[in-house]
Amino acid sequence: MSDNPMMTSTLNADPAELAKFSELAHRWWDPESEFRPLHQINPLRLEWINQLVPIKDLKVLDVGCGGGILTDSMARKGAQATGIDLSSKALKVAQLHALEAQTPNVQYREISTEALAAEQPATFDVVTCMEMLEHVPEPESVVRACAALVKPGGWVFFSTLNRNPKSFLMAIVGAEYVLNLLPRGTHEYAKMIRPSELARFGRDAGLELQQTRGMGYNPFTRRYWLSHDTSVNYLFAMRKV
Repeated sequence: MSDNPMMTSTLNADPAELAKFSELAHRWWDPESEFRPLHQINPLRLEWINQLVPIKDLKVLDVGCGGGILTDSMARKGAQATGIDLSSKALKVAQLHALEAQTPNVQYREISTEALAAEQPATFDVVTCMEMLEHVPEPESVVRACAALVKPGGWVFFSTLNRNPKSFLMAIVGAEYVLNLLPRGTHEYAKMIRPSELARFGRDAGLELQQTRGMGYNPFTRRYWLSHDTSVNYLFAMRKV
């Protein structure tokens, strides 16, 4: 992050959101912590990505990587993985885990998506941006930057939360207040993004939608699965034209 306060003020990041995840950073790799859902859905996301585009030996970027759960797993699949985030604490956790686990071909940087896009356009074969768009002031700017970062013909994967009454009930009331799957205040309804909106952001940035998936959850078995129901959590696979 720049030391220049004028540059810092233009970052597409919410200080409150950064502080929220920084406070929990030390618990990122505890599978029984607040990040349990991320640990549980990560194999599903990774396999879906790898089925569409085998990532072995590819150059991949994980935007909003946090503590590195997805970044680390992509590196272990054989990708040359880079994770970026604006939370210093989360990145330190990611770097420490990579050292302890001796994860090959992984690096982390504290830089915004937009700044990296200006620095390294059309550099990556695959860009992932998971559970991040609903936490930034201008999600469309992140989508544009992701499109700029990927090579022509490359893939960009997004996952986020739909904005509708069902999603409010399940992702906020249910997950945060009833089931306590996530810390209260993790998500704000107004920041959720409809699939039609994300599709438009992608089209405007030169990305074509290839595949959509939803994420299901059974609170009794505590099991997640990929589905075709995008009414709450959903994933987009897009390709740069």
